[in-house]
Amino acid sequence: MTKDVIALTPGMPDTWALLAGLYAGGAGTHVTAGSEGAVLRLCAPDGRPLVSVEAPLLVQVPGEAERLLGRNVPVPFWWTEARASGAVPEAERLAGSVCGRLALLLGGSTWPETAASTDVVDVDAAVAPDDGQPVVDVLTGSTAVVLADRPVLALTTWLSEVLRDTAESGRALQIVTPPHVRLSAPARATLLQPPNRWVVQDPDQGYYDGLSGAVLRWQGGTFAPALGADGTASVAEAFGRTSPSAERQLLVAFRTMLPAQEDVVLGDGVETAWRALTGSPPAGWGTAEPVNLPWSAHRLTGLARDRAPDPTHLIVAGHPDRPALGWIRVTRTTAGVEQDVTLTLGYGDGEAPPLDAITPLAETLVEGHGLTTMLVSVRRGPRDLTTAPVLQGPPLPVAFTLGARDVRDIGLTHARRPPVAARPVALGPAAAPALHYPLGDGTDPGALTELQHLAAHLRAGMPGAEREA
Repeated sequence: MTKDVIALTPGMPDTWALLAGLYAGGAGTHVTAGSEGAVLRLCAPDGRPLVSVEAPLLVQVPGEAERLLGRNVPVPFWWTEARASGAVPEAERLAGSVCGRLALLLGGSTWPETAASTDVVDVDAAVAPDDGQPVVDVLTGSTAVVLADRPVLALTTWLSEVLRDTAESGRALQIVTPPHVRLSAPARATLLQPPNRWVVQDPDQGYYDGLSGAVLRWQGGTFAPALGADGTASVAEAFGRTSPSAERQLLVAFRTMLPAQEDVVLGDGVETAWRALTGSPPAGWGTAEPVNLPWSAHRLTGLARDRAPDPTHLIVAGHPDRPALGWIRVTRTTAGVEQDVTLTLGYGDGEAPPLDAITPLAETLVEGHGLTTMLVSVRRGPRDLTTAPVLQGPPLPVAFTLGARDVRDIGLTHARRPPVAARPVALGPAAAPALHYPLGDGTDPGALTELQHLAAHLRAGMPGAEREA
């Protein structure tokens, strides 16, 4: 199993500190670089990567070490992550020595604490040569398999790199974990996308999909559903081991369209929504987890502008006292700059999601941020926003908002007469209104049917719908 070891240090790991860590392999190992120098690989004499060490990350957002590792680490601090190959038994001790030496030289600690050492590790094993991939545990023609065991599997820089490399090579990424591992919200959203998969190894039942519950078997070089005689997949018993909880999550998914002008500032809509729902702006943003940069809509805009016309994917984090995460996809289109945003906020027993803020938020986004659509839902789920490999009920709709452009295309008369109980509320200018459709309070499963009827009604009014039918 690939092993992760992380050094958490108040001091920056400079070149000399990194060299001291990398010398943990002794004279028989050598160092190569990947990802344009962002990843260093400590390799065996035959060229096989034993440990990959990511570029140190300066984390300036409070609560990220607590959220991902269960560690209370004051900011700012440096996060240096090492991954040991499971192909060589000594590699895990080597990763522990690399991070242990950094912690000794710079102060701080390692995760897990038991992995830290400063020993020189003699690596004599001869294994397969480097294939150019980051450290993975199994590589077949169709699939890259990573075995992981950490409290929260997050969308780290390393995982983002593996996802990119596997997509470019036409492979699926399958991450295998013990049942106690949970997914962060961004990692869950990523592993929901086919052909990737979260594979849970249950000690009693073997393997199952952590998001669908389907029993899996290793077949043809990949984990795939184990089909019964009738051709259907069975659901693992472990997937149904849920326990009642009063904790809930508020999901706010919206899309905005802004003109592609020099003075446009991306992220303003996100900050507006964050303030409306939490009372404060986001704490930080970044391109991966841990989220490391203090919140700045202007710096976020600069990054997206530099990457255009390619899309930009970003993660936004809230303050520790109010669990909140968001992810943004910025895309340049012929119509302007499109932002797809998903915000997830956590609430414990006795805490109520601020549903009374939804309609005013919709109106603000319509009037000042180019809102095209917004769907608000509530689901049962942990306050810390992680996902365990057990059955999770579907989000129950609270409200849907349709922007003025789509209302115009559908026709105001048709759009304001849907087959649902609640009447829509007009938002924005009377001459070109958006429509906000209340659907429920997040507790009634019947709201799912209401949303389906609404969606079918609106699709039927779109130009060309009769021809398509």
